[in-house]
Amino acid sequence: MLNIILFGPPGAGKGTQSQFLREQYQLTYVSTGEILREEIAAETELGLQVKEIISQGNLVSDEIVAAIIEKKLAENLDSPGFLFDGYPRTVKQAEILDEMLRKYDMSLSGVLSLEVPEELLVERMLERGKISGRADDNIDSIKRRFVEYEEKTKPVLDYYQDTDNLYPVNGVGAIPEIFQNLCSVIDSL
Repeated sequence: MLNIILFGPPGAGKGTQSQFLREQYQLTYVSTGEILREEIAAETELGLQVKEIISQGNLVSDEIVAAIIEKKLAENLDSPGFLFDGYPRTVKQAEILDEMLRKYDMSLSGVLSLEVPEELLVERMLERGKISGRADDNIDSIKRRFVEYEEKTKPVLDYYQDTDNLYPVNGVGAIPEIFQNLCSVIDSL
């Protein structure tokens, strides 16, 4: 079973590359961002709560996210693997994910970290905000998201580096080129 985390800072291209990777490897896609945006669009109670948290540039609680992830795993046990996009975002979430995978007799194949300079990330997110209308793609939210990333999410890289399961991937260039960079690493796992 191929279980991959696609990792990187906000704006690194995780969502874009995930579309290609899930098709290429027939993986079940687990995007907490996508699942949460669906809840927001449906204006559920959870969605309204999450909308407020995200609009302030903050992260949703580990408990809410873990429940969403476990439900997705349990519903797709016959899948050839899972592609995690935007999860885990904290060391605590990484530990929770490890426990969940063990519970279902699975393990992590690798963590692919898209490496992109911060100035290009800001440029990408501002452009995405113009096109998609995402409320969190404005300069104030972007700055807060980078602070959150540096303080809470970047330590996840150290967590996976310590397990020799981290694979840095160049995230700069044309979309097909970045996709090939990712496939080269996955095919070597």
